[in-house]
Amino acid sequence: MIWNNACFQQGHKSRVSSLFAIAGRWFQRARFGSILLVAPFGISLVGCDQVKIGLEGPSQVQIVGQSGRYQMLRNGVAYRPVGAGSVPGELESLKAHGANSIRTWHVGDGRILDEAHALGLTVSLCLDVGRERLGFDYDDADAVSRQLEGFRQTVRGVKDHPALLTWIIGNELNIESTNPKVWDAVNDIALMIKAEDPNHPVTTALAGLGLKEVRYLKQRAPALDFISAQVYGGIGGLAQAMDRVGLDKPLMVTEWGTKGHWETPSTQWGAPLELSSALKAEHYISGYQQVLVPNAERIIGSYAFLWGQKQERTPTWYGTLTPSGHRTEAADALYFLWQGRWPDNRAPRVSELTVNGRRPESSLRVQAGQRLEAKVKVLDREADRLTLTWVVRPESQAKQVGGDLERVPPVIPDLLKTVEGARAVLSAPAEPGAYRLFVHVEDAASGVGHANFPFYVR
Repeated sequence: MIWNNACFQQGHKSRVSSLFAIAGRWFQRARFGSILLVAPFGISLVGCDQVKIGLEGPSQVQIVGQSGRYQMLRNGVAYRPVGAGSVPGELESLKAHGANSIRTWHVGDGRILDEAHALGLTVSLCLDVGRERLGFDYDDADAVSRQLEGFRQTVRGVKDHPALLTWIIGNELNIESTNPKVWDAVNDIALMIKAEDPNHPVTTALAGLGLKEVRYLKQRAPALDFISAQVYGGIGGLAQAMDRVGLDKPLMVTEWGTKGHWETPSTQWGAPLELSSALKAEHYISGYQQVLVPNAERIIGSYAFLWGQKQERTPTWYGTLTPSGHRTEAADALYFLWQGRWPDNRAPRVSELTVNGRRPESSLRVQAGQRLEAKVKVLDREADRLTLTWVVRPESQAKQVGGDLERVPPVIPDLLKTVEGARAVLSAPAEPGAYRLFVHVEDAASGVGHANFPFYVR
């Protein structure tokens, strides 16, 4: 067992104190008539603070129900995982925002289970199954067998950890996949897990929810207990997609958030247009309130993407935190969704960025060295003092898919000339090519709003 007694004691105290705090907040909201807002979200009423975790051995998790009316039970108590994908070091702030669970993309050394348990969080743990797009050959029987046996040892090592909630067998294995034998391998891994660990259900995480993939899973991976899907701009049509593909198992949404870079309009030179932080926050809220909550009997849990920061087309596209851990408007939106109220001090609202009076969708082209005047619309509800940071980076030329590693484009130095409030004057870079202007607006409470503007130097 990886976790130690000191870790458990800390987690136990955390859960007890959290239980009283959550109960107090629930009681206050009930008195003032907002219980309908809080109760469907599940975090306060069925979070892990109310689950009795055994002092020895694993939690026992099962999914019950049928015909589109499903429910997860943890140690016999109704439990709805509500949280985000995260990495070690960020879990404390995630817990403070109201999450009760996290998902991973690999097992690593298992320490994230200890960290999660100390905070009273559960973990949907992902086995990093070989992807065809990265060279894994599912016609190679020896490689498939070695992968299975490697995962068997992994499962044996962590299956009794009290933070473990579910197993995710591979992430987006359907992207650029042509060999249906991958789903045979997923089924074999699921059967292996069930033999080694009967206490935790198994799933695989699909990119989207397509008819072809669901049919493959029905035919080739019937051992899965539920299906997981990852949806972004298309979250509004998820309920219809579940009907269209004839989904006959529970669904978990293992990634959701802003619109994906493949789902937004692009400039004439192919640079995708990123939503401002204000529009991202609105997209998080609408997806949760209009899809995840109304379909709670079919969608048994959800994980937002991403509690942290990463480079994926831009350094700001998917992260709800900055590299320094400061929260964005999307993080505030998750706080509202999970706790039923906004944080006491909200991040600055950044709704629009223009350059030379043009909007990002105008495909602005400029001359090398040309004077550029940028203006950003900012609202800080608490009238905090704001710090604006302006940088220009070359447009990312990355073509990776599925979240594969990308390099952050460097900052182009010595372009900024003057800054006056929400206005900046800068020079266009000297070298021709595609670039992107970023503005980062931070308040005194470490809240951040942001936007960016792609342009082309002729």
